[in-house]
Amino acid sequence: MSYLAKLRAANPLVHNITNIVVANFSANGLLALGASPFMASALEEVRDVARIAGVVVLNMGTLDKEAVEAMLAAGEAANRHGVPVVFDPVGAGATPYRTETARRIAGSVRLAAIRGNVAEIANVIGEPWEIKGVDAGAGSGDVRALAERAARKLGTVVVATGKDDIVTDGSRTNQSSHGHPILTQVTGTGCLLSTVVGAFLAVGRDDAVEAATEAVAFYGIAAETARELTADGGPGSFQIEFLNQLALITPDVVREQARIERLRYV
Repeated sequence: MSYLAKLRAANPLVHNITNIVVANFSANGLLALGASPFMASALEEVRDVARIAGVVVLNMGTLDKEAVEAMLAAGEAANRHGVPVVFDPVGAGATPYRTETARRIAGSVRLAAIRGNVAEIANVIGEPWEIKGVDAGAGSGDVRALAERAARKLGTVVVATGKDDIVTDGSRTNQSSHGHPILTQVTGTGCLLSTVVGAFLAVGRDDAVEAATEAVAFYGIAAETARELTADGGPGSFQIEFLNQLALITPDVVREQARIERLRYV
């Protein structure tokens, strides 16, 4: 059974501590996918929510002292109860505060996966890569090699997304080649991808590399299909159809259309 099929059968509870820009889009995307979103960020309850969740997704898009403490508390509670944690280090490298916070979370919480663009991943592990706001800037480097180094250094699965998506645990590396440039014109598509990866890992603890790879392939296929159906429209039309496709893409479609390369398999 595919991880997508398992997810839709299990309807996992996905605890999100996310940013104010994307909370609604992320919740709607998870509902369309077949997961159950729980958007809880109050320090007073995050430990209790993390304990009962299928996965905890920490997104540092909106940063302040209270949000950081809530993310650390939720992550530590998830670790204690065996709940996987996915981290999205939004904008790591853009400011010293963001970079320091990303490194603090990655160093304090045992992560099942970290999902970001190559600049964010690089800055989390202290390697130079230009970042423009929350987007990867110009950089000349080997994305695959950087992702593999990051996976080994952080002891987690790294999902480095961009033109091609790299998924690696440092020993095994997959590449998924899906998506569409219009995704960059809709706020929150990267953040939603992080929580979709989380939903897949909630049912894919047996093999986080394969579960995350299926997640990014599924997501990219949904984007490609949505753009094909809204070719005459703009980002607004695409956004609505994209949510539709997150609900409509089937495991059979993923199996038939997925372009996945296994680059390293030790």
